Amino acid sequence: MDKENYDLNGNGKIDPDEREIMLEDRRRRMEDEDAKRDAQRRMTWFALSGMVSYPLAILGASLMGMEQASGLIADIASIYIISVSGVTAAYFGFNAMGAKK
Repeated sequence: MDKENYDLNGNGKIDPDEREIMLEDRRRRMEDEDAKRDAQRRMTWFALSGMVSYPLAILGASLMGMEQASGLIADIASIYIISVSGVTAAYFGFNAMGAKK
């Protein structure tokens, strides 16, 4: 934001009270951006760990004698892998775009 947005009394300069408001606003924005990045990172790791453990779920169902369940899980594997790949690609793509700003 511009300095003009923090000049609440319109006198053309940032007074100490207005400076505190400006600094608090900036601090909150930084915290929000940090929390957003952390949430995106956790979502991506969760999605990737699910993608890696997906074959183990198929194997586990097969070993427990649930052939129909393992077949159903294997049938939707292609959709799941594409979806998780899309989430991961979006995460890295948006991070790359943000780094260029």
